[in-house]
Amino acid sequence: MITRTPALLAIVGIVFAVACHRDAPEEVESETVVAVTARSVETGSITAEAHATGLVAPAPGAELLVIAPEPARIVEMPKAEGDTVKRGDLLVRFDIPSSAAEVSKQEAETKRAQARIENARAALARAQDLFDRGVAARKEVEDATKELADAEADLAAAQAATVAAGAMAARSVVRATFDGIVAKRSHNPGDLVEATAADAVLRVVDPRRVEVIASVPIEDALGLTVGAPARIVDGSARAGDDSLKVVARPAAVQPGTATVAVRLAFAKPTRYPVGAPVRVAIDTDTHRDAVLVPASAVVREGEDTAVFVVENQMAKRREVKIGIENNDRVEIVSGVMPGEMVITSGQNGLPDGAKVRLVPRGEK
Repeated sequence: MITRTPALLAIVGIVFAVACHRDAPEEVESETVVAVTARSVETGSITAEAHATGLVAPAPGAELLVIAPEPARIVEMPKAEGDTVKRGDLLVRFDIPSSAAEVSKQEAETKRAQARIENARAALARAQDLFDRGVAARKEVEDATKELADAEADLAAAQAATVAAGAMAARSVVRATFDGIVAKRSHNPGDLVEATAADAVLRVVDPRRVEVIASVPIEDALGLTVGAPARIVDGSARAGDDSLKVVARPAAVQPGTATVAVRLAFAKPTRYPVGAPVRVAIDTDTHRDAVLVPASAVVREGEDTAVFVVENQMAKRREVKIGIENNDRVEIVSGVMPGEMVITSGQNGLPDGAKVRLVPRGEK
């Protein structure tokens, strides 16, 4: 028989009360609710973009590089850097002594060939007369005929050489072939110049006819088509003159790089100067009726991509496969359905199954 004393009962009561007191907080503890923003999954069209750097350059036929036809001295050069020029304006006059000498030499050769022809014709006439009278042999007539043919061939060659020498001499005067601006002047009158592109005298461009030459990565270039829209996307973009389109597909890889040069034409005359560096975005592939989520909804962990979907006031993590991406939207190939709500902010570090509370964007 066990006897319970009042002291023992008091101790047991105290222990029971302490135990109950320690368990009470666990029974009333509540889970934290995270404030998040969310957007509905939508369907629509999305276009992939190829991003590249480029330079504004003259379009074909809108650039004239003045180079001496051969080593020469500059005699006249009236246009300064930045000056406007009109078609036909004098740009450079060269002094090329060898050209003048060559013209004189070929003119003299032409005169000698003409004199030879006159002598050959006279000799042929005499030989034919003597042959007709039975005094000369037929071989003399044949020899005279051959001499005349040779003289005529020499005259034709001399005349061709004279024309070529005259054309070379005419190159000593260079005139503008279009309206434009002197973009660069590298020499002054009196300078001796070489006949190489490295020693160009003037560069004239037409600022109304420019394009962008962009270096596009090979993997992006494969999806480009002629006529595809493009735009300038860096801070230098100016409203109204930043629209472009592809005018030529790449034909070869640029040496030493993994890029190809793509030509982009401006939709209308632009204020961008020749040589200006720009960043461009070129439309490549378009998917219609695609499942789309905001780019901010996608969580990337290594090679894995996921989104958090709101279900019964809880955040449910979904593995997704993505397709086309641009600056603000991402195509979801699998993982979510149109109409579901995906969390767009507040999901970083959020555990799967956490309780959430939707708030308007900009509020927390």
